Amino acid sequence: MESEQKQERPSSEIDIDAELAALDAEIAAQLDAEAEAEGPQPEWFVIHCYSGMENKVKKNIEHRAESMGMTDRILQVVVPTETEIEIRKGTRKEVERRVFPGYILVKMIMDEDSWYVVRNTPGVTGFVGMGNKPTPLRQEEVDKIMKRIESDEPRIKVSFQPGEHVRIMSGPFAEFSGVVDEIYPDKGKAKVLVSFFNRETPVEVDFLQLERDV
Repeated sequence: MESEQKQERPSSEIDIDAELAALDAEIAAQLDAEAEAEGPQPEWFVIHCYSGMENKVKKNIEHRAESMGMTDRILQVVVPTETEIEIRKGTRKEVERRVFPGYILVKMIMDEDSWYVVRNTPGVTGFVGMGNKPTPLRQEEVDKIMKRIESDEPRIKVSFQPGEHVRIMSGPFAEFSGVVDEIYPDKGKAKVLVSFFNRETPVEVDFLQLERDV
């Protein structure tokens, strides 16, 4: 019985693989060198402060960064807010609401000096992170927060809940009472079940047309 002969790869293929591996290593080394030459990059960190003092603490951090020559490392301070529409007694009111009460976002290059400036700002109680090590936000988290606070569409504060008894104040079903079946926050509407000709009929109503039936 003849023994199987092991096929050997042509030397040309081996040479190409070696060249590709060497090229990959060279590119990786170049990228590492460029990153090291650029130095540490700014990241977003979350700091905790006393609730209700967010804007004051923001100004304090910005003032300290400027007075202590740290504006090249403490780059941006943000109190995340969004416009919210409250509906009370049939009236619509826009209010500016803090997205994360008691928290502020700081874009900074983290080192001992920048940490000291921010941490010792009056009103700051600490960085968010594990132990004494601040944890930067992931980019997807930053993108999500920025998209939310930069949106031109105000959020509607939902004042009604499914199962709640309400009265319709205007429109074709004015003065009808019913029960909230579903809520559509993005549309600012609710589906209400009203009794019409002894039948339960679903109608879609704007929040502005509703009030609690007490």
